[in-house]
Amino acid sequence: MAGRSSRPSDSQLGRGSGPPTVTFSRRTSSGRYVNLSRDSLDSDINSIEFAEYTVHIPPTPDNQPMDPAMSMRIEPPPISQRVEEQYVSSSLFTGGFNSVTRAHLMDKVIESETNHPQMAGTKGSSCAIQGCDGKVMSDERGQDILPCECDFKICRDCFVDAVKTGDGICPGCKEPYKNTDLSANAVEPGQPLPLPPTGGMSKMERRLSLMKSANRSAVMRSQSALMRSQTGVDFDHNRWLFETKGTYGYGNAIWPKDGGFTDDKSDESGEHPELLSKPWRPLTRKLKIPAAVLSPYRLLIFVRMAVLGLFLAWRIRHPNDDARWLWLMSIICEIWFAFSWLLDQLPKFFPVNRATDLNVLKEKFETPTPTNPTGKSDLPGVDVFVSTADPEKEPPLVTANTILSILAADYPVEKLSCYVSDDGGALLTFEAMAEAASFANLWVPFCRKHEIEPRNPETYFSLKKDPFKNKVRPDFVKDRRRVKREYDEFKVRINGLPDSIRRRSDAYNAREEIKAMKLRRQTVEDEPLEPIKVSKATWMADGTHWPGTWTVSAPEHSRGDHAGIIQVMLKPPSDEPLHGTADSSPLDFSEVDIRLPMLVYVSREKRPGYDHNKKAGAMNALVRASAIMSNGPFILNLDCDHYIYNSQAIREGMCFMMDRGGDRLCYVQFPQRFEGIDPSDRYANHNTVFFDVNMRALDGLQGPVYVGTGCLFRRTALYGFDPPRSKEHSGCCSCCFARRKKSASVSSAPEEHRALRMGDGDDDEMNPSLFSKRFGNSSFLIDSIPVAEFQGRPLADHPAVKNGRPPGALTLPRELLDASTVAEAISVISCWYEDKTEWGNRVGWIYGSVTEDVVTGYRMHNRGWKSVYCVTKRDAFRGTAPINLTDRLHQVLRWATGSVEIFFSRNNALLASPKMKLLQRVAYLNVGIYPFTSLFLIVYCFLPALSLFSGQFIVKTLNVTFLTYLLVITLTLCALAVLEIKWSGINLEEWWRNEQFWLIGGTSAHLAAVLQGLLKVIAGIEISFTLTSKSAGDDNDDDFADLYLIKWSSLMIPPITIMITNLIAIAVGFSRTIYSTIPQWSRLLGGVFFSFWVLAHLYPFAKGLMGRRGRTPTIVFVWSGLIAITISLLWVAISPPSGNTQIGENARFFEDVGFVGGDNVKDIIEEEYVDIPMDTIDIVQDFVPNSVDEHEVDIGMIEDDHINFHQAMEYSNSEKWIDVINEEIKSMKDNDVWELVQLPQGVKPIGCKPKGTQKAMWRETLYKEIQKNMVRKL
Repeated sequence: MAGRSSRPSDSQLGRGSGPPTVTFSRRTSSGRYVNLSRDSLDSDINSIEFAEYTVHIPPTPDNQPMDPAMSMRIEPPPISQRVEEQYVSSSLFTGGFNSVTRAHLMDKVIESETNHPQMAGTKGSSCAIQGCDGKVMSDERGQDILPCECDFKICRDCFVDAVKTGDGICPGCKEPYKNTDLSANAVEPGQPLPLPPTGGMSKMERRLSLMKSANRSAVMRSQSALMRSQTGVDFDHNRWLFETKGTYGYGNAIWPKDGGFTDDKSDESGEHPELLSKPWRPLTRKLKIPAAVLSPYRLLIFVRMAVLGLFLAWRIRHPNDDARWLWLMSIICEIWFAFSWLLDQLPKFFPVNRATDLNVLKEKFETPTPTNPTGKSDLPGVDVFVSTADPEKEPPLVTANTILSILAADYPVEKLSCYVSDDGGALLTFEAMAEAASFANLWVPFCRKHEIEPRNPETYFSLKKDPFKNKVRPDFVKDRRRVKREYDEFKVRINGLPDSIRRRSDAYNAREEIKAMKLRRQTVEDEPLEPIKVSKATWMADGTHWPGTWTVSAPEHSRGDHAGIIQVMLKPPSDEPLHGTADSSPLDFSEVDIRLPMLVYVSREKRPGYDHNKKAGAMNALVRASAIMSNGPFILNLDCDHYIYNSQAIREGMCFMMDRGGDRLCYVQFPQRFEGIDPSDRYANHNTVFFDVNMRALDGLQGPVYVGTGCLFRRTALYGFDPPRSKEHSGCCSCCFARRKKSASVSSAPEEHRALRMGDGDDDEMNPSLFSKRFGNSSFLIDSIPVAEFQGRPLADHPAVKNGRPPGALTLPRELLDASTVAEAISVISCWYEDKTEWGNRVGWIYGSVTEDVVTGYRMHNRGWKSVYCVTKRDAFRGTAPINLTDRLHQVLRWATGSVEIFFSRNNALLASPKMKLLQRVAYLNVGIYPFTSLFLIVYCFLPALSLFSGQFIVKTLNVTFLTYLLVITLTLCALAVLEIKWSGINLEEWWRNEQFWLIGGTSAHLAAVLQGLLKVIAGIEISFTLTSKSAGDDNDDDFADLYLIKWSSLMIPPITIMITNLIAIAVGFSRTIYSTIPQWSRLLGGVFFSFWVLAHLYPFAKGLMGRRGRTPTIVFVWSGLIAITISLLWVAISPPSGNTQIGENARFFEDVGFVGGDNVKDIIEEEYVDIPMDTIDIVQDFVPNSVDEHEVDIGMIEDDHINFHQAMEYSNSEKWIDVINEEIKSMKDNDVWELVQLPQGVKPIGCKPKGTQKAMWRETLYKEIQKNMVRKL
C-alpha cells in the first residue's frame, strides 16, 4: 500500500508544509501496495514490479493514520515530574513587586493531621538518608514515589543532591538513576524560582498541537459514525466520496477544509445537503410562553401606554389655577414616572423560558463512541472562582461550606479547578481553606456514594425533611452519622481558628522576645537592659511567619501592603479514576472515586500607591493565575456565601455553551436564590421580580445582565475578543455600513487566530505581537489564549455546527504542575502587572464602578456577544442576603451608586455600538437611569401632605374624567402584574413586596446614590462602599435575629420624615374638614388616599423600626397616640362642649360655590361677623306667622345679640340658611352684579360689619323659605 501521510496544519508545525513524501512500494496480487525499504529494493533490483512514484491518499473515516502524538500522550509522566508536582503542592509560593519569587516547603499547613494524598502538607514515609528528617513524596494514592527500582526511600531534596553531587547514583543500590530529568528544573528551597523558558515551543502550544493532531482522525471517524447511525450499515467509500466531493490522489483541490468543517460565511460548507439534514439532538430547547398569556400581556402594555399618554395630555390641558405650584410639581413627577415605566416595560415584550437535556450531554461527551472508545469525559475544563475579602464580615465557615459544595460538584474531577481569592490576605482564611480541604476527603466521596443533595454540609444537616428518603444503600445511616460527627468537629476547629492562631502567635512571639533578650545579654554586659520591642507577627502552623496580613499590622504585612501568595491546597487529580481502600478512609469507598478537584489559594499582591480596584481587580488576578495553572475555557464566578445547591448546575450551564451556536455565548447567568430570609420577606430580599421577570424577559433579547455571582463565563469573552462570525451577526445598524473585503493576510491566518478578533475591522485579527500591550508581558498567558479558545468550542458532531472542535479533543490528560509554572502565576498577580495594559479597560472585569458586574456584561453585549438565562428545576446556587434593614439599604445603595456611575461614564447605553439590539439598549439605559427616579419620588411622596396642609389638590376637582383615568391606569397595572405572575411563576405577595421596597429604596438609598454620584462627577470625590456582612448561622435561638436589630443610618432620615409628615397631614386634614363650615370631603379623600398609598408602601420600613418580637414596639405607642387624637377630634365634632364654641379669631375660610356652567368662585368671609342685608324684610313681613316670636323665645334668641358665622351654623336650620345664601350669590352671578379682579397693590379691602339682630337674621332666612314654598305652589 502506498505510504500514507496526513499533513499537519501550519499551526501545528509552526512552518509551511514540505514536499510530498516519496516512498518505494510493491503491488501485491490483491492490488494493494506494500512499503519496502531501500535495502529490500536493492536486493531485488531486477524486479519489474518496483517503481518510484508518489501517491497521497487522503484520510477517510475508516482509513486514519496514526500520529506520533497519539503514542506520546498515553505514556505516563516520569517519576521526576510527579515528584516535582508533589513538591509544588506542598510549597507556599510568595513574591511580587521588587521581590523574588520563593517557594516555602511547608511541613504542615494546619495543626490537625492531613490524610488525603492530594492535600498540601501530606506526610509520607521518612527519608532513609541518615540525618535527614524529610518526608518522601507520595502519589495520588498516598504511596511513596521512589525514583529507583530498589525502592530506596528518599525525599526530594536528597534526590536533588544525589543527582547534582553524586553523579545520579542511588544511595541505596549504588546504581545510576534511570531518570534524572528533575535536575534540569530543580531549585533549592528558599531560592528564587526561574520562570518558564521562552525559547522553543511552550507548554500551551504543545498542548494545542497535541489536541489537534491527535484528533484530526477523530473528525473523519465522527462522520463515519453519524452515517452508520443513519444507514445502519458499514461505511460506503463511494457514497462518502460523492457526499464530500473527495477524490483519491495527490493534489485534491476541493478537499473539505479541516475535515469538512469550515468557517466561511456562505451556506455552502462543502457538504452535501443530505448530510446537513441528519437528525441532530440539541442540548437545549426554548419553551415558548402560551399565547393566551403573552398576547394579552403585550396588548395591555400598548393600552397602558396610550392611556398614560392621554392622561398626561389631559393633565397638562387642565391645570389647577388655585394651586398651580402643586399641579406643576405633580405633572413633572408623573411624566418622569411614565418615562421610567416605559424603560422598564419595553424590554419585557419577548420573555422566554429555556430547558436543558442532561442525558444528551452525557451521551455526547461521556459515552464510548468510535471517536472516544474509552468513554472518557470530553467536556471542557471549568475554573471556579470564589472571592472573599474580610473574614470578620464573611465568616470562614461560610466560605468553607461553599468550597466543599464546589469540590463535590457533579462534574469530571480532572476538569474542575477551584480558586479562592483572599483579598484580605488573612491567615484565618488560609487555614480555614486547609481545614475544608482536609474534611473534603470524607465529605466528597460520601456525597458521590449516596448522591447527596445539597452538597453544602451546613445546609444538608440542617434540612427539615427526612434525610433517609430515596436512600437505598444499607450503610447510609452509619455513614451519615459518622460524617455528621466529623462535620461537628470540623465546625469546632473552624470556629476555634481565631483563638488558635492568636495563642500560637503569642507563644512564638514570646519565644522570639526571649531569644532577643538572650542575644542582647550576650553582647551587652553589666548594663541596664531596656525592654525589647519585637514585632507581633502572625505565625503559621509550621512555625514560620505568615507572608500576608498580620493581626497586628506591620510594614509589608497589612491589609493593603503584603506579598502575593499562592498555595496549591489540593494538587491536580490523576487522569484515571481512583477508588478508595479499606485503609484510606473510615467509610467504605471501594466503589467511589475519591479524587478531589484542584484547589488553589490566591492572595494577590497589594502595595501602597497602587489602585487595586476592589473585587474587579481580584477577579482579574484570578483570571491570569488560572490561565497559567489550569486554563479552563470556562469560568464560574461565585461569592463566598453563594454555594452550589444543585450538583449538576455546571452541567446545566455547559449544555448552552456546547450547543449549536454556543460559541457566541459570553456567559450563562443563573438566578440568585437566597436562604435565611424571613418568611414574610419584609425587605424583598428574594428579589424575585427582577430574577424571574426582568431577567427572563432580557433572555428573549440579547441576554440577561451579569449580576456578579452565579455566572458561567467563556474565558475568551472575558479577554475582550469579539464573538466568532461577528460579521454575520451584526446589529440593527450594520446595514448602513458596507463591509470591507477580507484581506489576503487574514484569509491565510491560522485557524485559531481567525477565531479570535478584537475590533470591527477585518484586519483586526489576533496579532500575537500586540498582545503584550493588551495582556501584559507574560508569554505563558498569551500562549494559553488560543488553547482556551479551541477547548471552548462546541462539539463538531454535525456539519451544521460552525467553529466546532473535533470529538475526543479534550480527552488528553492535564499537564503536571511545576515550580516555574507557579512562579509565573505569582508574577501575573503582582500589583504592577496591569500597568500599561488593557486589563480593566477592555480585558477582564471592567474597572471604574462599584458595580463592575453590570459594566462587564454590558461591554460583552456591546461587542455583539449573547448571554443566556438558565433557570433550573432545582435551584442551581443559593446564598445569603442581609435581612437587617440597615445592611439591606447599604446593599441597595452600592447597586444604585454603581448605576449612577454607569450613567455618567462611557458605559452609558446611549453610547452603545450598533451591535447591541435596541431593546437591550433600553434595558441597559434603565439600569443607569433608575436611581434618578428617587428625586421625583421624594417630591411625589410629600405632595399628599402638602395638599392636606394647603387645602388644595393636584387637580381642581375630583371629576369623572380624572377618576376614570386613575381607575384605568390602576387596573391595567394590576392586570399586567397578574399576567407577569402567570408567565414568570412568582406570586402576588412577592410582587407587592417588590413594589413596597421600590419606594423604600427610592426614598432612601437611591437618593443618596444620586448625591454621591454627582459628587464624584462634579467634585471628583471617590465612592467607598461597605462590605455586606454574611451571617454564619450560629444563632440557633432565633434564625432571624438580624431582622430585629436597629442600626441607625442617615439613609433612614428621608423615609421617616415622609411618614411623620403624612401622618400629621392626615390629622390636620381631618381637623380642617370636620371644623369647616362647608366640608370639602372630596379634597380630603384625595389627599388622604395618596397619603395612605405612601404609608402602605413604607409599612415594612416602619415595621423595621419596631424591634424584636415579644416586646412592646415603639410604633404601637405612635399609632396609639395618633388614634387617640383622631377619636378626640371626632368626639369634639359630634358632641362639642358647652359654653363658648368659637374657634379662632379672624380666620379665613375658603369654600367652593357651584354655579351654572361649571364655574367656581371663592366666597371669602374675612371678618368674624357676617353682614346680612335687611332691605327686603318688610316685603314679606306679613307672611311671618305669629308663632315665630314664641319659637324665638324657645330657642333662646336675644334680640340684640350679635351672631357670628359659626354660631349660625350650629342651629338646626343652618342648612336652609346656607341654601338661601347660595341662591343669593347665584342670582348675583347670573345678573353680573360683580366682577372678580385681582386686588391692586397698596389697596386695603373694606371689611364688613354685622347689621341687624339674631331675630332679623332668623326672619330673613324664614321669609326666603316662605317665598320658595309660595313659588312652588303657584
